Amino acid sequence: MNIEVSARERGQNTRLDIVDCDFHPKLTLEQMRPFLTNQWRSYLQTYGNRSRHGYAKGYAYPKMTPQAARRDAWPPGGGLPASDLDFLRQQHLDFYGISAAIMNPLSPTGQGDMNVELSIAMATASNEAQLIWTGREPRLKSSVVVPYEDGVASAAEIRRRAGNRDFAQVFMLSRTGEAAGRKRYWPIYEAAVEAGLPVGIHAFGYSGWPMTSSGYPSFYIEEMTEHATAAQVMVTSMVMEGIFERLPELKVVLIECGFGWLPALGWRLDKQWKRLKDEVPHLKMAPSEYIKKHFWVTTQPMEETENPDHLMEVMNWIGMDRIMFSSDYPHWDFDDPFVSLPPTLTDVQRKAIYSGNARALYRLD
Repeated sequence: MNIEVSARERGQNTRLDIVDCDFHPKLTLEQMRPFLTNQWRSYLQTYGNRSRHGYAKGYAYPKMTPQAARRDAWPPGGGLPASDLDFLRQQHLDFYGISAAIMNPLSPTGQGDMNVELSIAMATASNEAQLIWTGREPRLKSSVVVPYEDGVASAAEIRRRAGNRDFAQVFMLSRTGEAAGRKRYWPIYEAAVEAGLPVGIHAFGYSGWPMTSSGYPSFYIEEMTEHATAAQVMVTSMVMEGIFERLPELKVVLIECGFGWLPALGWRLDKQWKRLKDEVPHLKMAPSEYIKKHFWVTTQPMEETENPDHLMEVMNWIGMDRIMFSSDYPHWDFDDPFVSLPPTLTDVQRKAIYSGNARALYRLD
């Protein structure tokens, strides 16, 4: 069967409006090179980047998943997964009938790099390269990549992109050099609010610190599980530092962080706050209320419970209007849009998660 006909029929049969909130284009150095000065082109060729994890060896993902990608995501004409727009358009956007996708570019964007000036240059180049993609495919929306360890430079980059409807959000990683609520990052959040953009914070990052509180883990499974811990630290810091009292319009999206841990964190914070609230007089309401008001989550990876009712309880606590679909394409743990959501959702809830919530947050209509 012709794949184009199959994709069109598949999309028509589902009658779904799908917004993918975590789509990873592979911006290559070749795509970014035109937007880098000779100084940084030479630097990258001679020295490369300097991540805050130093000379750590090993693989960020298991060896059987190079580039962390699905085996079928490698373009037949060569190149890396999600680097060929025509191929990924056919395999993902057209095949599932996706109406919009938020691009969240990862390495080699320079985010969190030890050389902050290089990080600034790479962030700008990443944003310019994304505009090439959005110019060729109107369903794609860019994220403002920021050199987040330099709050002032990040704010300048956000303001440079403000007003450009091709950019849907500000983009950070969860493992920052200091806890995400600290004042060094406030210029980022202030500029995002000023630009009317939510801040998307994606799991991972090179903070220079181990994922655990007691050294680097032995196994990949520990590293993956601890991303939820890193996300809890991030949420706790942002709430306790009072950033949402200072910026009541700030909206934060937790991308690929999971969300099963969120209600328990809210309960735990509320319990401690009731006893210790005099330490944080700048908080005007319970921590869980800030979480429910200011945070959104994406579905991939979604914790799956043996009892389906338990998952629904978690989702209801977060709020069905705060959950947005994401596929994580082209990665190995990609979620198929047609089978990834709980079957017990109502039609109204399903439509909200697939697209309605994202359209409202990102102003896609």
